[in-house]
Amino acid sequence: MQIILLDKVVNLGNLGDVVRVKDGYARNFLIPKGHAKRATAANLAEFEARRAELERVAAEKLGVAQGLVAKLEGFTLTLNRKAGVDGRLFGSVTNADIADGLAAQGIAIEKSTVRLPNGPIKAVGESEVSIALHADAVTTIKVVVQGEQ
Repeated sequence: MQIILLDKVVNLGNLGDVVRVKDGYARNFLIPKGHAKRATAANLAEFEARRAELERVAAEKLGVAQGLVAKLEGFTLTLNRKAGVDGRLFGSVTNADIADGLAAQGIAIEKSTVRLPNGPIKAVGESEVSIALHADAVTTIKVVVQGEQ
């Protein structure tokens, strides 16, 4: 299916690009989320009429994301979790736990923006976690998990 991108999508294209993707990816993800529209003649004409507005909105989103990245630069989040004597956690620290911990510090982010490269954290110690607020605004924070008996 050919679509027009209404936003920058990682590994796919930029605003205004007409790309071909699999039907299910377009119907189930890109179009419902508002990232794309079908590439029909009417939609192409509508997009060209709204291009300036869409570019302005995209620039505002990027500006907000870059401001939050500057705030998160060098940030260390400390979480206390129950752990055994060997340092393994009872449970794990997931992206939702990290998003909740940041919200408690006054930084509100979506849990889907937290990227755990090795999966959930299952042991006491320090870990590097990526926060992808926008396709062009990604930062890394340090998460310190402390064990409590």
